[in-house]
Amino acid sequence: MSKYAVLVIDGKEYKLPIINGVEGEKAIDITSLRKKTGYIAFDPSFANTGSCKSSITYMNGEKGILRYRGIPIEQLAKHSSFVETAYLLIKGKLPNNEELIRINVLLNDLSMLHEDMKTFYQNFPSKAHPMGILSAMVNALRSFYPEIVDIEESLDRTFLRLISKVRTMAAMAYKISRGHATIYPSPDYSYCGNFLYMMFENPVIPYKVDPDIEKALNVFWILHADHEQNCSTAAVRVVGSGKANIYATISAGISALWGPLHGGANQEVITMLKKIKNQNLKISDVIKKAKDKNNNFRLMGFGHRVYKTYDPRAKIIKQMCDLILSKNKINDPLLDIALELEETALSDSYFQAKNLYPNIDFYSGLVLRAIGIPTNMFTVMFAIGRLPGWVAQWRENSLDPDIRISRPRQIYMGNSTSDYIPIKERP
Repeated sequence: MSKYAVLVIDGKEYKLPIINGVEGEKAIDITSLRKKTGYIAFDPSFANTGSCKSSITYMNGEKGILRYRGIPIEQLAKHSSFVETAYLLIKGKLPNNEELIRINVLLNDLSMLHEDMKTFYQNFPSKAHPMGILSAMVNALRSFYPEIVDIEESLDRTFLRLISKVRTMAAMAYKISRGHATIYPSPDYSYCGNFLYMMFENPVIPYKVDPDIEKALNVFWILHADHEQNCSTAAVRVVGSGKANIYATISAGISALWGPLHGGANQEVITMLKKIKNQNLKISDVIKKAKDKNNNFRLMGFGHRVYKTYDPRAKIIKQMCDLILSKNKINDPLLDIALELEETALSDSYFQAKNLYPNIDFYSGLVLRAIGIPTNMFTVMFAIGRLPGWVAQWRENSLDPDIRISRPRQIYMGNSTSDYIPIKERP
């Protein structure tokens, strides 16, 4: 295979290096394109642009493959815990027994919030969205904790502090929104068990952590822990490239995740299923609307920007959904609608031709509902899960000597030159 790609402009040839990834990915290195030719590449939404070299996550949308540090997502979901997976993403290896014990102890030790931070919560409007609160509170952590100077020396404690306190802040936001007393973690529970305990413990009916619910939450967060260079991860890398502190950088990732086309998609799925139920819509009519190009209706939870086959995470989360609903004898009418919608869509030639398969968002909302998580907390749950990936990506970006501050180019299409017109002479 040639080591170069040849670009011909006005009869002149330019050689551009070819980069090969370990899984066979191919890229044309255009870092010198403008210097050599005076041209830039035009790629809206960066769909064909590789912004970095990474060793964290590999995904193949055509084959439905997702791996963290080389380990298939199916194995991690079956055997690992969220804490162990977080360590894998950030440190590049699975922890040994001593490391895992130390991590779990530190997660409990670092879970408390400064008392002054509670004042912040009490001053948010009662209808403030939990994602807005979480983004602001994570950014505020910089006021209480120092900047990272030596990444390798400070990283362990910093990322454990973030992962621990984000869990506490999310549960606290929920409790305060309901007018309930806040609960801090108990040394008796795991990371996921403690989140459930902080969310649902009350003095009248003590909350007992169900191992299957705890497992479902572990799996949910593992499946969301990283997903290559998506919108929020790209935001983290871009903001981090300007040497912003890690708290501001993660806050930017949370804000990017908030959108309904990204982290808010699972909430949109539930909203859609509720609408189908409340309006007593026929599934055949819903499918017809989804296929109509002139209709604004969008079938949420189907298709993916990268996956052109069944999302591997969707298969796993669907199994957890079946387990939780059947074990707890939950008769959720939205599940019946979802199953019929999936069956009808997958047998339709239109969806088959366009590779529109259910993605993780289609079933993850149903799992969160079964656990008892309110709909407006769905995106917050996604953010907690994605945090290890953001930290890993931030670390990798910060340690890469070839990475400079992100500065995309543009193609200017406005007026060439125009003179200033005094206000009295303007039409």
